[in-house]
Amino acid sequence: MKTTARRNFVKSLLITPALFSVGAINQEDKSKHTKLKTSLNAYSFNDPLMAKTMNLDDLLDFCAAQNFDGVDLTGYYFPGYPQVPSDEYIYHIKRKAHLLGVSISGTGVRNDFTNPDANKRKEDVQLIKNWIECASKLGAPVIRIFAGVLIPKEFSWDQIAAWMVKDIQECVEYGQKHGVIVAIQNHNDFIKTADEAIKIIKMVNREWFGLILDTGSYRSGDPYEQIARTIPYAVNWQVKENIFVDGKEVKTDLVRLFKLIKESGYRGYVPVETLGKGDPKEKVPRFIEEVRKALM
Repeated sequence: MKTTARRNFVKSLLITPALFSVGAINQEDKSKHTKLKTSLNAYSFNDPLMAKTMNLDDLLDFCAAQNFDGVDLTGYYFPGYPQVPSDEYIYHIKRKAHLLGVSISGTGVRNDFTNPDANKRKEDVQLIKNWIECASKLGAPVIRIFAGVLIPKEFSWDQIAAWMVKDIQECVEYGQKHGVIVAIQNHNDFIKTADEAIKIIKMVNREWFGLILDTGSYRSGDPYEQIARTIPYAVNWQVKENIFVDGKEVKTDLVRLFKLIKESGYRGYVPVETLGKGDPKEKVPRFIEEVRKALM
């Protein structure tokens, strides 16, 4: 067989099945190929974790007992935050999670890129870079950042977004070097709507950047419509007990929510987060049971 003909033959063996497979999936209902895994956002236990009546070891034990697939270990709850903990501690948590069969689906930090003080933003960029390295060591595929809470009246939304995007791009490029996706959360702060979330994501325009889709933080209009429009950008979630329909807080229709997620073709973790009064050791099991029923 001539060399050229042989190369073409080998290529046909390698490429044709892949193209056929993708085409077949595109022609079918995407929901049939969706695989969703449960995870718990550590913020559900914010009060006991901040009060030091509970630690991350305890949280991992809880997640294992409740059969969560994963856990989102927010940076605030590591000893010494905002400083990154020692490698010894990071690897202790990583090993324990693995032995318990609980994946680390993500982590996150506090930052404010709406601050007009460039030096303050520079400090937050460095904070995020430090925790990107921590995420990489943990094996966390995603790190959550915020847009910010300050909206100085002397600057327009677009002006703030312009400097914010430059800071985010620097973080994303660093994340890519360490194999960690950087994702911004729509948190009803600087980012209040689907349009604003999409605008920021398109302005950043980086492959290693995405959205932590917070189901409870689209507070105006139809949240399900806004969720549907931003699912294509989602790399992780915060699924909450309640949602806001035209500004009114109501119980989340989990069946409707997961139907949207499945139809989008999203695959991966759907971390849950419980808020408000009550013992999380009672609230979380109730909510995850509702989630599991809706996922069936």
